[in-house]
Amino acid sequence: MKAIVLEKPCAPQDLVVREVPKPDVMPGWVQVKIKAFGINRSEMYTRQGHSPSVKLPRVIGIECVGEIEDPSDSAYKKGQRVVSLMGGLGREFDGSYAEYTIIPSSQVYPVHNEMDWAQLAAIPEMYYTAYASLFDCLRVNEGETLLIRGGTSSVGLAALQLAKCAGATVISTTRDKNKVDFVKQTGADYVLLDDESLTEQLFAIAPKGVNKILELVGTTTLKHSLSLVSESGILCMSGILGNEWKMERFEPLVDIPTGVYFTAFTSELIKENLLVDLFNYIEKHKIKAPIAKIFSLDQIHEAHLLMESNHASGKIVIINP
Repeated sequence: MKAIVLEKPCAPQDLVVREVPKPDVMPGWVQVKIKAFGINRSEMYTRQGHSPSVKLPRVIGIECVGEIEDPSDSAYKKGQRVVSLMGGLGREFDGSYAEYTIIPSSQVYPVHNEMDWAQLAAIPEMYYTAYASLFDCLRVNEGETLLIRGGTSSVGLAALQLAKCAGATVISTTRDKNKVDFVKQTGADYVLLDDESLTEQLFAIAPKGVNKILELVGTTTLKHSLSLVSESGILCMSGILGNEWKMERFEPLVDIPTGVYFTAFTSELIKENLLVDLFNYIEKHKIKAPIAKIFSLDQIHEAHLLMESNHASGKIVIINP
């Protein structure tokens, strides 16, 4: 089969397809024929050498959609449509940058819709992160004001769609003035440039601060974002768009305002009920995932170049024939 095996940290141009043996199925695992998958920043960081826990060589890729090729001892049927994400995929064991992979049967979830593969591939990690952050952690309700910090990221765009369907007023930020109109067209009520005037811009709209904040930029903006939350409001940190994973200094009694709640979300452990709720929500509201560009597996280096450029507006998707 075709696969991209990451042997060592490299540039996008060094990602090449090679022929490798198809992985053999074993008890407790299923073999999946990968039809499509989305590209994620965590995979870019792994390729760059910023994921020391990932032991190389490795077929990376933390999510996929496809069909059961060999159900092994599971209750799945050959040809059944499934999705899988996280849980060690592409990090602890070989992932989605291939034509086939094997995955623990407990980490494969059935899909009961007829979306095309590209649209389906744009959903798992991006929309699950957005949905769980908004409704499990932030508990966004109709009539509330939500600030999405990092609004032009793929998760930020997904969260915008989901929150608007819930009846929230959404304020999205971007550091690129050329993306302001795009985010407005996607549905944001307000789009603010993330510069030194952000505080002034925000309080002109919400003088007492916003009810909820989805923090996707990460450690570099976290302290400032906490200062923008209204009393009894919640901030959920669900992403890091840069390479700064740690903060030099964080003092909870100083940096978390009185009466403000601070939580975080990680998709490392998937709650199947939330995944089911997500697909029902997407179907109910007829949500279409924003796709920046679709590539083939042979074009994986182009996909990584686009991700590194920060010019993608939406999910980058790879399709297998």
